[in-house]
Amino acid sequence: MRIRDTRGDRAYYVVNYSVLIVFTLMVLYPMVYVISASFSSAKAIADNSVYLWPVGPTLDAYKTIVQSPNLLIGFANSAVYTIGGALLGTALTVLAGYASSRDDLPFRRVITFFFLIPTLVSAGIVPTYIVVRELGLLNTRWAVILPGAMSVFNVIITRTFYQMNIPGEMLEAAKVDGADDFRFFFRIALPLSKPIIAVNLLFYGITQWNGWFNAFLYTSDQSLMPLQLVLRELLSQSAVNPAMIGGADVAEILKRQELFDKLKYAMIVVAMIPPLVAYPFVQKHFVKGALIGSLK
Repeated sequence: MRIRDTRGDRAYYVVNYSVLIVFTLMVLYPMVYVISASFSSAKAIADNSVYLWPVGPTLDAYKTIVQSPNLLIGFANSAVYTIGGALLGTALTVLAGYASSRDDLPFRRVITFFFLIPTLVSAGIVPTYIVVRELGLLNTRWAVILPGAMSVFNVIITRTFYQMNIPGEMLEAAKVDGADDFRFFFRIALPLSKPIIAVNLLFYGITQWNGWFNAFLYTSDQSLMPLQLVLRELLSQSAVNPAMIGGADVAEILKRQELFDKLKYAMIVVAMIPPLVAYPFVQKHFVKGALIGSLK
């Protein structure tokens, strides 16, 4: 026998689904608009006639991206920074989170306090730049990856995950069977850490993929610039400077402006494809790990 919903339950469902639909449309429409604009003609974009579907479909923007060496180099650099930063950050975070979750860790409270210092006090851009320079990391890929290699927020989530899922009794049973700390971590704790590993990989990967500030500060070599920094420079060049009109062909300037208008939408589409492709593969573990790691 099916239990009928009360009037209050039905009203709740209506309001809940209505709010979810509104938020879904608010998220989807900008994405649909950007994709449609990237395939539309420059005239349609300039006339603001693109609303939902591409107007005057063309692949000129994507052909320009494929033919542009700087954009392709930026995409490859972002892929290297994303993969390297995600793997390094996840490894450091898992190790720090597991160690800080152990009650028998010497000076556990002091170590945790030092982890929290960067969240309370920031050294600033200039001291950080001096540290990077003195370490000889300027104009290297490490200058992009290392300054943000580990997040204290992710360490706290990871520590909470281990505290809730790896009880002390499991460690005691492993020690009775002759396992030391390293064997317990690599043979028991690490295989049970798939959800939190997925969370860290996604967090660090998205942070590195969307990041451009470290590259802006610590690199001046065009061959090391990530995609987001290339896109930033592209957008900064897209505005027409009135001073240019007096000394150049107006038609050529307007043509260049139209090309930039199409390119910026196409670049946004290219930049958001990898996170959209990667998320479905880690969604199951991500939701579980994020919820469990943030409960306590």
